[in-house]
Amino acid sequence: MTDVLDGVLDEAGAQLEDAVDLRRRLHEKPELGNHLPGTQAMVLEALEGLPLTVTTGDTLSSVIAVLDGDEPGPTILLRGDMDALPMHEDTDLEFKSTVDDAMHACGHDTHVAMLAGAAKLLSARRGSLRGRVAFMFQPGEEGFEGAKHMLDEGLLATAGAGADPVSLAFALHQSPTLPNGMIATKGASLMASADTFLITVRGRGGHASMPHHASDPIPIACEMVGAFQSMVTRRVDVFDPAVVTVARIQAGTTSNVIPETAELYGTVRTVSEKARDAVLEDIERVAQGLASAHGATAEVTIVPGYPVTVNDASAAQFALDTAGMLLGAEHAVEMPTPVMGAEDWSYVLQQVTGAMAFLGTRPHGMAPHEVAPNHSNRMVLDEDAMVPGIATYAGVALRWLSGAGAGTT
Repeated sequence: MTDVLDGVLDEAGAQLEDAVDLRRRLHEKPELGNHLPGTQAMVLEALEGLPLTVTTGDTLSSVIAVLDGDEPGPTILLRGDMDALPMHEDTDLEFKSTVDDAMHACGHDTHVAMLAGAAKLLSARRGSLRGRVAFMFQPGEEGFEGAKHMLDEGLLATAGAGADPVSLAFALHQSPTLPNGMIATKGASLMASADTFLITVRGRGGHASMPHHASDPIPIACEMVGAFQSMVTRRVDVFDPAVVTVARIQAGTTSNVIPETAELYGTVRTVSEKARDAVLEDIERVAQGLASAHGATAEVTIVPGYPVTVNDASAAQFALDTAGMLLGAEHAVEMPTPVMGAEDWSYVLQQVTGAMAFLGTRPHGMAPHEVAPNHSNRMVLDEDAMVPGIATYAGVALRWLSGAGAGTT
């Protein structure tokens, strides 16, 4: 372990009590979207008294807290997202959500608590810091493009104001399916793009007993579901994968009426922009071609979502090296493949060299198949895993500001 990391894991452990308290208070009062006034207030309270320059968002409840070391140097950006999911919580936690249809089922409460812990740890080391750390507390990750809104409001300008521009951006995301305390990431594509599609098949309504006098859109819609799966296996490079899922089909009102329309609603996931463009084009072509073959029409609406999350290879390796030094090589794992979830951290990585890594938070004593994953109404995690999380946030910053990342592009 290099000298700059000496004591970091113990110092992270000293932050655990406060981190657990903050995480549980956030968990009890989850908020959705880009407007999180209660969450923002708890973050500001947690940062109170630290030597930070704090800026809050104009159009969303973001917080940017800047820590300047005693000596000039590079600028690093660390991010924790803050929003919850619109779902009921069915855990037995004493601090379970008290808000109807809102739950921290993706662990963003944990991200906030770890980032606040890292801010406290690094603030205590301010005298030895050469450079700047900007802490990004972000709302609206769950489909609300909070990171993009923060960029539009001048995130990078605020983080680098009066100092070097941001040269590295780093984020952690907890995962209860990974072993406790593991840091896992990879270079290049880490997470998928996420686009949605709505297809309206328009035929001709009629009596259900006389389909020959109508143009039934329902079997056409059903045929499209299968055709999309054939399209993926026949048109998409197996080494540049895509997922097309029709998640909802809606048509009709009763048993004796053929409706005029049927709707299909679904998602497209890819791990390259090339595949993304091709699959979205193919969906429109297949839908319209099938509808036309049956004498109907198809209106295809594509709603662009988050782009592919692409880690800089050297930044991802830098994070893994840091985790290995702090936690032991067995706890720093290079992932063999991307995951097909999506992240708006992708917008930041389009503008700044950086990476995201996953932090294992699997509860002790649970086998992988027993664990409720992220976005489950029963998701729980081991709070002790916040110690390696805090240490990794802080360690990446300390090594970067010490010059250990020289040559990373």
